[in-house]
Amino acid sequence: MTQEAEQQEGISLNDLALMVNIIDTCTKRGSFEGSELATVGTIRDKIETFVKANMPKEEETETTEETPAE
Repeated sequence: MTQEAEQQEGISLNDLALMVNIIDTCTKRGSFEGSELATVGTIRDKIETFVKANMPKEEETETTEETPAE
């Protein structure tokens, strides 16, 4: 299996961050009814919290980039 095929099968943190942006955009455009807002908001907050908790920290990314491969 190629690396591209493997990436297409899973959901990445960037995909989840994009979902949060989509929910925000849909909400601004009035796509959800009032009775749906609590449910949509709850799942949006859960996704955002998960993304923030699992994104590599700036320091880790910089250290990884600066360390030469052996």
